[in-house]
Amino acid sequence: MAKIEKTNAARILDRLKIAYEMVEYTVDENNLAADHVAEELGEPIEQVFKTLVLRGDRNGLFVCVIAGDREVDLKKAAKVSGNKKAEMIHMKELLPATGYIRGGCTSIGMKKPYPVFLSEEALGFPFIYVSAGKRGMQLKLAPADLVKATGATPADITTPAQEEQEA
Repeated sequence: MAKIEKTNAARILDRLKIAYEMVEYTVDENNLAADHVAEELGEPIEQVFKTLVLRGDRNGLFVCVIAGDREVDLKKAAKVSGNKKAEMIHMKELLPATGYIRGGCTSIGMKKPYPVFLSEEALGFPFIYVSAGKRGMQLKLAPADLVKATGATPADITTPAQEEQEA
């Protein structure tokens, strides 16, 4: 088995003495969605979390980490972050703002320490998966350890994904 190269996020977790597992998966450049990642990992979509970067009208950028089967609720996210309104940042802003690319963005070790909000559903699982900071690599860790590593605030910030609402 080839040795997995550590990402910056993994080195930060090592420094903080936080237990985690690095898990590789096959990247599909045409499908960077969480459901593809969950399928590749053989894990339930509810435990595969995506990292979204938003801009609030008052406090600037902040990060929401939510389950793959959910969508960020912009009103709830704005409220918990101390903003009146919030919107997703444009894809072209992601790398300059965070140091990460789409499909490989993690709340651990961003260029600046943005406020992080973790969807409270995460706390119901013994472990969750989040990006390790590059495509094709996930970190498996306890939700409480992600909170410790990022200073995240657990919050109600999601709504069921669109397809579910229409069903």
